[in-house]
Amino acid sequence: MAVSQITPLPLTRGGLSAGRKTKNALMGVLIALGTLLVVAPLILIFGFLLIKGLGALNLDFFLKNPAPEGESGGGWANAISGSLVILAMAAVLGVTVGVSGGIFLAEFPRHRLMPTIRMLSDVLSGIPAIVMGLVVYALVVRPMGHFSALAGGVALGLLMVPIVVRTTEEVLKLVPLSVREAGLALGLPQWKVILSIVLPAASGGIITGLMLALARVAGEAAPLLFTAFGSNLVNLNPLQPTSALPLEIYKGATSAYDENQRLAQAGALLLITLIFVTSLLARAANRRR
Repeated sequence: MAVSQITPLPLTRGGLSAGRKTKNALMGVLIALGTLLVVAPLILIFGFLLIKGLGALNLDFFLKNPAPEGESGGGWANAISGSLVILAMAAVLGVTVGVSGGIFLAEFPRHRLMPTIRMLSDVLSGIPAIVMGLVVYALVVRPMGHFSALAGGVALGLLMVPIVVRTTEEVLKLVPLSVREAGLALGLPQWKVILSIVLPAASGGIITGLMLALARVAGEAAPLLFTAFGSNLVNLNPLQPTSALPLEIYKGATSAYDENQRLAQAGALLLITLIFVTSLLARAANRRR
């Protein structure tokens, strides 16, 4: 067909045909609806918790231990302190094992153990949280003879490991190869190049991954039922049973007393707020980096 025989499409003032402009507007509406469907559950949950649990968030909630079953008053100081202790121990395990595994996968891709490590990481990421709790119960709680915050930290730390491994590996791959070659050209050994040059260059992404992993495991209650078990008193000893926010939320939500359910809603509001703030800080740190 000759060029002179091609009939041009009618254009609007913006340079697009009327049909293309209509399709563009329609797809914009569909994308907006899809975004709303994704965000709506979070907005509904957060709004529900604000309405139901905001009234229970007072000074007593943060400073007092739980009141006897069915009585009003009291707080969740035991759960807040217990969550901090357990998450601190989980972070130690997740950082040491997860970052080490990510470095191995990213910096030694031709090592004979690399396929095995990658397979184990992928399998670990697919293990349900409750199964991880049962495994730690058999490996830690049974030999110790009692529940403990240490066992809860181990369970949550193992849940963190595959997330940290994958994040660290992907972030280290973004560091240019020329950076590594420059360090090796100066006569530095490979381990020193990794620790002194590659890791600092990728530190922002690694920290972001750690914060997201902590936010991911902070709300897990199932593994803590078999490991930390819970306590009505503030306990900072990692070798003794310890409460946590997810445990108290579970017990309060399943209680027959309105006061316990109200505290559970307040605890859920606090927990989701902490997770939301942690995710925002992780994204902000990544953007600044």
